[in-house]
Amino acid sequence: MESENIAKEINKNWTDIYYLLHYTHLENLSHQAIRLLQHISKRGNCSVNDLAELLGVTHNTASEHIKRLTNKGLVIKIRSSNDERRVVISLTENGELELHKHTHLDETKLSKVLENLSVEEKTQVEQAFSLLRKEVVKCFS
Repeated sequence: MESENIAKEINKNWTDIYYLLHYTHLENLSHQAIRLLQHISKRGNCSVNDLAELLGVTHNTASEHIKRLTNKGLVIKIRSSNDERRVVISLTENGELELHKHTHLDETKLSKVLENLSVEEKTQVEQAFSLLRKEVVKCFS
């Protein structure tokens, strides 16, 4: 099977997996808000300019997104200790929790599914995801 068809099959399977195993979202967050939280989580402290660049929007638009996330208690703005002129944005504990709920599979549901697999099948699933992640990181980070 060629790579394009395999990619379609992976996507089809992944969307079904995520649809059935995602957490129930209590906090209503936009896709852009989730992307911002992910970026802050993966890259560490970010500036408004970093986040504007990520979304492809102006500094003012990114600032408005950050303001909404701050009002929800998901991020905080802190003056950089290295450069007082620079403001960095960090996730709060609540921000980390909401990001987890919006981007991870529900581990209780996933564990229930894994209980139905043999040890060999569990190992195959874990190894396949590990290999895929390794290649993704190599290609895109």
